[in-house]
Amino acid sequence: MKAKLRVGVVGVGRLGRLHASHLAGFDGVTLSGVYDIDPLRSAQVARETGSTAASDLDDLLRRSDAVTIAVPTPVHAEVGLRALAMGKPVLMEKPLAATLDEADALCRAAEGQGLQLQVGHVERFNRAIRAARPYFADLRYFDCTRLAPFQLRGTDVAVVLDMMIHDLDLILHLTGGTEVTEVRASGVAVLSPHEDVANARVEFANGAVASVTASRIARTRVRSLRMFQADGYFSLDLLQGTGEFMSLRAQARFGKPTRMEDAVEVVELATPAADALALELRSFVHAVQGEAETVASGREGRAALALALRVSDAIGTPPTVAV
Repeated sequence: MKAKLRVGVVGVGRLGRLHASHLAGFDGVTLSGVYDIDPLRSAQVARETGSTAASDLDDLLRRSDAVTIAVPTPVHAEVGLRALAMGKPVLMEKPLAATLDEADALCRAAEGQGLQLQVGHVERFNRAIRAARPYFADLRYFDCTRLAPFQLRGTDVAVVLDMMIHDLDLILHLTGGTEVTEVRASGVAVLSPHEDVANARVEFANGAVASVTASRIARTRVRSLRMFQADGYFSLDLLQGTGEFMSLRAQARFGKPTRMEDAVEVVELATPAADALALELRSFVHAVQGEAETVASGREGRAALALALRVSDAIGTPPTVAV
């Protein structure tokens, strides 16, 4: 019988606690422990998951085969490099790092030892994206809106790195990593020291264009994605995990009066309900076990960070990270 993979969690705030909870319930996985700079929080999550609160980071790394890291962005590189130096594959919550130099260091460290480095771009696993994938062709226009009520968590970085980067990663992924040729953006800081609202227009070498809006001072949550290609249009609700694909029926004739439903075929998009974070964590486990390729690799995370920083630069305020 194959030994269980021992996976530890570094940082057990809101998101890290969810990591620990999922991992504790996976078949073939042992939650080897949790570590947080707040020992009371470590102890509480350890009790909730039937695990152990590590005394320090090295203690957790010694008892783990791999780790997920959900610490504040300014210390991603420090913690990730320590884990990789001890030979541990890493799932790093997004963004991969605070700077491109740090992202490069993480990628080099992982590649140098042949270790998995996955980035927590969880929208890759959204059920609406999974349902739409069979219909994707040559996507040419993206309209993304991501809104959320204000909260202090995440305000150590601008909304571009906190929220918009999810959509930027998706767009890069769906365009096959096509070169970005132009970025125009605007944004404003409202309730935090960094931009809380931002909009960007991104143009690609293949002619694709993306309009991306993110705000963390909205009254309600919205995660919508509209995409257009030559044979149809996608309207996805990433929050609900649903959507539809509309395309022109083969028998439709231009110039003749007809009802929309006679001319356009509408496909309701849905896959069986599944927790995207659980799917992401399971994909990391499979990658570490050599059963699948890494989804949202370190290099892809680096590309998403590079585009997010270009957006921040285009806004006109150099991106900074609180320490």
